[in-house]
Amino acid sequence: MSFTEKANQVFSQAIRDYHLKDHVDTPIKNPYERDSIEYKLYLKCWIDTVQWHLEDIIRDPHINPNEALGLKRRIDHSNQDRTDLVEEIDSYFRTLYSKVKVLPEARLNTESPAWAIDRLSILALKIWHMKEQTERTDASAEHIAKCQAKLNVLLEQQVDLSTAIDQLLEDIEAGRKYMKVYRQMKMYNDPATNPILYKK
Repeated sequence: MSFTEKANQVFSQAIRDYHLKDHVDTPIKNPYERDSIEYKLYLKCWIDTVQWHLEDIIRDPHINPNEALGLKRRIDHSNQDRTDLVEEIDSYFRTLYSKVKVLPEARLNTESPAWAIDRLSILALKIWHMKEQTERTDASAEHIAKCQAKLNVLLEQQVDLSTAIDQLLEDIEAGRKYMKVYRQMKMYNDPATNPILYKK
């Protein structure tokens, strides 16, 4: 089984598990061993899934402004958790490939494996929710057809992105490409770098 086959299975499982209760405050029950990559992948997709639904809720035009502010701060916190976890996944790959002999002609990729996997997790969510739209009984045939066309594109994109990630990992393992990971260095959550916070 390729890495992305495993990842896509874990993402589907996390999304299914979330939708058993379908509530943003549902406690996570990660079924994998704490130190495993599957644990990180499940947690990553769970964070993405909760945030997806928080983003839906905050777009309610009748939402109470105080509730919206609380949700915005919760989304900011979720974004930081997501970023931290992507960096943990990259650390896993750096350790995994730490003994690979990099070829002299090796090239750098535009993004690290974990940031590509981040996109794969979001794509799994798009597929789940677009499929939901194709199964609605209260929507027009035109809406269903449009959503089915979009779903077909998303499924094709999932195959292509999965293939590209597996090829990237193969290239890193063979020394044809090398990893160089930059921390995101988000500034808005840091009281030392956000001027609104440090000028108080």
